[in-house]
Amino acid sequence: MLELSTRNNNHYLNSYNPFRAMEELDKDFFGNPFGAFFGKSDLAEFKTDITDEGDHYLLEADLPGFDKKDIQLDISGDTLTIQAERHSKFEERDKKDKIVRVERSYGSYSRQFDISGVHADGIKAKYENGVLQLTLPKRETVKPETKRLEIE
Repeated sequence: MLELSTRNNNHYLNSYNPFRAMEELDKDFFGNPFGAFFGKSDLAEFKTDITDEGDHYLLEADLPGFDKKDIQLDISGDTLTIQAERHSKFEERDKKDKIVRVERSYGSYSRQFDISGVHADGIKAKYENGVLQLTLPKRETVKPETKRLEIE
């Protein structure tokens, strides 16, 4: 089945909506300012929420459609890198000739986070229903000791 409406530069020709055009301009400029020149992808930067849960931070990243084995978590110094790779099902020659439409994005996506205030050895990760959850325990804040010096 083919879609009957025609698209040109991500705008519907059959129903012009100035608000949609402004929203796309805003998204292109602020979300990915060079997207128009280097190609756009809805998953170029996956979305995350980070909440302060008192003794730890909770990071939730939307990664729908990824296999758990295709998600990598790396820590280098005070930087946490989340990388996910989605492989195309249409890379084989036989399937390529049968493709009618491909809209889903494929490739490698990554984000980096500063974890300088996190106890890196205690990080726990869980992936369920397309959401990656990281529990990031906070580092203990060491209060400086106060000493009184005697005057000689």
